[in-house]
Amino acid sequence: MPVIVQKYGGSSMADVDKIKKIAGMIAAVKKAGYDVVAVVSAMGKTTNQLIESAKSLSPNPDKRELDMLLSTGERISMALLCIALNELGIKAISLTGSQSGIITNDRYNDARVIEVRPFRVQDELAKGQVVVIGGFQGVSYKRDITTLGRGGSDTSAVAMAAALNAERCEIYSDVDGVYTADPNLIKDARHLPELSFQQLQEMSEAGAKVLNAQAVQFAKESKIAIYARSTFQPGKETIIREAQPTGKTSVIGIVHETDIVRIIYRGGSIKEILNFLDRNNVSVKELNILQGKLNEESRMSFVISKNNIHSWEKLKEELELLFQDNISIDDSLGAVSLIGEGFSRDNRIISETLDVLSENNIDIYSLTTTSFRVSLLIKKEFIERVAAVLHKYWINPS
Repeated sequence: MPVIVQKYGGSSMADVDKIKKIAGMIAAVKKAGYDVVAVVSAMGKTTNQLIESAKSLSPNPDKRELDMLLSTGERISMALLCIALNELGIKAISLTGSQSGIITNDRYNDARVIEVRPFRVQDELAKGQVVVIGGFQGVSYKRDITTLGRGGSDTSAVAMAAALNAERCEIYSDVDGVYTADPNLIKDARHLPELSFQQLQEMSEAGAKVLNAQAVQFAKESKIAIYARSTFQPGKETIIREAQPTGKTSVIGIVHETDIVRIIYRGGSIKEILNFLDRNNVSVKELNILQGKLNEESRMSFVISKNNIHSWEKLKEELELLFQDNISIDDSLGAVSLIGEGFSRDNRIISETLDVLSENNIDIYSLTTTSFRVSLLIKKEFIERVAAVLHKYWINPS
């Protein structure tokens, strides 16, 4: 039978009544003639509560033990959903990330999936069972439990869909797809019925909380269509799939991000600071080498996200102690990004955006571009205002 992989987020799994509702949805798909793999997140705010519990014992909890703790949230969800499915007469079995064959590197708190060996999942599907997998988690090649960072259940679902050659991957949450901006911030944000993999990946990289960037990468490589839907308000959806470039230059969305830090490094070896960040499981984004060579004196700036850094203050102290006057850390900035297509072919989008910000007396601290994204670093206190102004100018002009 064809396979459908579904992912249910924390808000969808928030209480027992919602879990019963999801069980009914899965049962309907199973009865329609599909094999179903459901990937679930922890219930509601469970993950945040577990982090708070750890930090009540230590301001800088050990990363390995934190992953062991955080992985328990999804185990509760998957077991409860299986109990609900079995009560409906649908045979179901729960599997952890490691039991389902999700192999990661040994990077705690923000691991990367390097391989999926779905043999156990395939065996259980062959028995007619619905397989419910705990998302957000895997096992390293050292056989340690690892977690995949914020949005990691998306990665679990899409990686499993790719390994099973699924017909599609359905991502269920509390929103009915992807919008031109955060609808909680921009009230007239428009629903986007379809996006390309590249456009959504740029959105995710720029800080949009619609789908994990690594998940989109898996989908793009395997050409697995993703359907982003609301769990309890069916109707609209956003389909993410391979699409040919249109050849047009256009803006389709505005994304903002506040939980970032810009670091300026000067006078030392680029390799030295990059190795330090790698040892501490910190990914670098928006890196600009301003002058110098890899192992000699140099000047560079880069941005990091604090999303998966659970001990940022400790890391900041270590950076300042190790690199002293060679480093300056600025956590007063945020980013607003334009998402679209053709930005590398036409400077008009950049030029007009700079004019709009100048008219609104907004200073820019950095500008970076790809073919699908233009990102601007500005002061955090102006983020919401800039996002609204640019959305009005490019998406909803009067």
